[in-house]
Parts: sequence; C-alpha cells; structure tokens
Amino acid sequence: MTKLTGKIAVITGGNSGMGLATARLFAKEGAKVIITGRRQKELDEAVESIGANGEGVLGDVAKLSDLDKLHDHVKAKYGRVDIIFSNAGVGTLSPVDQVTEEQFDETFDINVKGTFFAVQKLLPLVPDGGSIILNASIASTKGMEAFSVYSATKAAVRSLARTLTSDLKARRIRVNAISPGPIDTPIFGKTGLTEEQIEGFKSGITSQVPLGRIGLSDEIAKPALFLASDDSSYISGIELTVDGGMAQV
Repeated sequence: MTKLTGKIAVITGGNSGMGLATARLFAKEGAKVIITGRRQKELDEAVESIGANGEGVLGDVAKLSDLDKLHDHVKAKYGRVDIIFSNAGVGTLSPVDQVTEEQFDETFDINVKGTFFAVQKLLPLVPDGGSIILNASIASTKGMEAFSVYSATKAAVRSLARTLTSDLKARRIRVNAISPGPIDTPIFGKTGLTEEQIEGFKSGITSQVPLGRIGLSDEIAKPALFLASDDSSYISGIELTVDGGMAQV
C-alpha cells in the first residue's frame, strides 16, 4: 500500500516548482491532490502532469475570498482535508534602500498572510490527527544580502509552525516547516534578476553548499511526503532543513 492512500491533500502554489513536484509525488503515493495557482494555463498544465489524482482550483492565497472559494470547493467535493502543504511563495531580491512598498506588501501578503489564512480557512476541514506543512526557508536564519523582506517573511512562517503546533495540540494536528536551501525552481526567473545575474547568483550559492550543488524540487517533495505521512507520526513543530548543509556548517 502506498503511503497516502485515501488521503486528501491541498497544496497552495502547486502549479510549479516545489509545489508541483510534491503534488506529483503525493498523487503517486495515493492521495487526491488539489493544487492552487494564480494563472489558469499553468494550473491546467500542472494538473495534467499530475495525472488522474490531480485537480486545480484557480486562486490567489493573498485574497481571502479566493481561499473561501477553495474551502467551499473542497468541502463540497471531499468533505475534508487530511494534508495541507501551504507552499505558495514569492521573493524579489532588492537591497534595503531599493525595496518598494509594493514589493514589501506583495511578499508579506503571499508568504505570510497567504500561508496563515490558507491554514485558517481549511482548518475546519482537517480531521484530528491531520498534517499541516509550511514552506519556510533557510533565509529565515541566514543574513543574506538583498534578502531582507523575503527572509523576514520566512522567519514568520517558521514561527507559525511553532505557534500553530501549540494551538492545535488538542486536536493532535501536526504542524511542521520545511526550510529549503537553494532549489532550482522557476522562482529564480521572478527575482528581478537578468539571466546573467541568475547564473552568477547560482554559482555563488553553490560555492556555499557543502554538497556542491543546488537542490532539485523532488528533493523537497520527498521530505514533504515524510511529514505528510504516518512515518512522521511523532513529529510536530520542527523545522526540517533541506539545504545540502548550507546553513548547518
């Protein structure tokens, strides 16, 4: 029997990168997977790549009305959510003196507000003993240049894993954070850097990783599967760092 047979999972931002890789693995392991995304074309393509166990709901996690629609859809069709992977996130690299109010608001709205309210809105559908996974980052603890706003949002996400664990302990709902290091995902193309700058950034980051390379989205999906399944039945409130050793040495 596969590890998630009969489970219902919701993955925000599941139309690309780490979210999509996790959705594919969850579906392969027997879960029905509902992903969200802000662009219909990308969402449809992602659902097709997931296969028969995949389903998409168009929406922006920063908009509570969209999260209400997600809740209503899942409730009407499935009645419950066993696993939430609150994964949607954005990041723009900007020196502190160049950060705009628009950049600040968008990053906090998606990474923090979206993470929190995705959990809050879906929580009534989570049975006792369910699993909630938050996508944080090693940027929450490393003082990386031009990462001030993004890093602050991920520190907030890491904190939420602790506080939600306490809030939900009576229901035995496990809440954990995954903190990726540098992972090769489409988010690099959304940082505001040129292709040349992106390659330079990747090269510089790689030199700081003891394993000598940037990680793959599948290498986040596998730890997410661990935290979603009964393999981690006595684990809650942790930060599972997946970074090739970058923040560890």
